[in-house]
Amino acid sequence: MSGTANRLYAQPWPEGEYRFFQLGFVVPDLIEAASRWASVHRVGPFHVLPVVEQRLIVKSEPATVSMQVGVAQAGPVQIELIQQHCDRPSIYRGSSAIRSPSFHQLATVTADYDAKVEHFAKLGYEPAAESIGGSLRVAYFDTVGDFGFYTEVIEHTPSLLRRLGAISQTCAHWDGTDPVRLLTRDGYRVP
Repeated sequence: MSGTANRLYAQPWPEGEYRFFQLGFVVPDLIEAASRWASVHRVGPFHVLPVVEQRLIVKSEPATVSMQVGVAQAGPVQIELIQQHCDRPSIYRGSSAIRSPSFHQLATVTADYDAKVEHFAKLGYEPAAESIGGSLRVAYFDTVGDFGFYTEVIEHTPSLLRRLGAISQTCAHWDGTDPVRLLTRDGYRVP
């Protein structure tokens, strides 16, 4: 029986703003981790973005982290692999991923970012980090003490949904070739 025909997993998503769409892992080597995910779990292809300087607010102070991410869709869940490329303090550095991969966050997308941020604040969760600049607002809430991971809230934008849809379609039709794809302006190249 194929995975899509198996009714064991067929249930509706949680309602409203409570659907998690992504599992995030901090890894010491993004290319190696993506290759491993593709060969072991047959998840792919991983879309690896260029290294960026992510500007954040951490504990009310501006911070910049050099990082890179790779994503692939695994059915209804996106797998995100994150590698930090600098020694600066960050929410990614606190994990054991400096030595080995570790689970870091669950992520959800919201159409009402301010209300979602307020929801977590009312529950006593403070933002561990929040992106600044750019066209997309993202916050990481420190839910580590209660759940063992951060909760990432991403603002719903049309361009984000288009990117997520394109990645999902590519992964849904993946034939196993080029499991790790370094994205470029003109498409991609392989490592």
